[in-house]
Amino acid sequence: MRCSCLPRAGPGNCARITETSRTTRTPVQFVAAAVGAVFLLVGIAGFIPGVTTHYDEMSFAGHDSMAKLLGLFMVSVLHNIVHLLFGVAGLALARTNGGARGFLIWGGVVYLALWLYGAIVPQDSAANFVPVNGADNWLHLGLALGMVALGIFAPSTERGGATARM
Repeated sequence: MRCSCLPRAGPGNCARITETSRTTRTPVQFVAAAVGAVFLLVGIAGFIPGVTTHYDEMSFAGHDSMAKLLGLFMVSVLHNIVHLLFGVAGLALARTNGGARGFLIWGGVVYLALWLYGAIVPQDSAANFVPVNGADNWLHLGLALGMVALGIFAPSTERGGATARM
């Protein structure tokens, strides 16, 4: 905290004011930053042998990539890059209330579209370029519903009711 003196009616009379240089994140900003950080970590983890099984069989894109994050979720170089970019976007957009809410809602819509894509496109098809499998599809649906719900219901005000950085 920093105090300064403002001149009042005349010399020697001053009013003390207090300024705070601390910026406060609202709940929606905190949630968007947390979601962005998780995507960033998942993108990094996708490039770590051991965390990603069959790492040596990872391809740039396509269903022929045999690499699986945590032995469960199909990944490729493209898939990992998408997670990294999504994470960076989440962290950047979390700086404002509107950006945070937009990231959560529109990011959720993107994951809903990805879930539909995974449900419609056969897993062994060339169209499955991301790639996705059954575990990915369920995860994408959960992410879609969770992100949209958080984007709609996470408060954009501080506890006292003041709105921070729009």
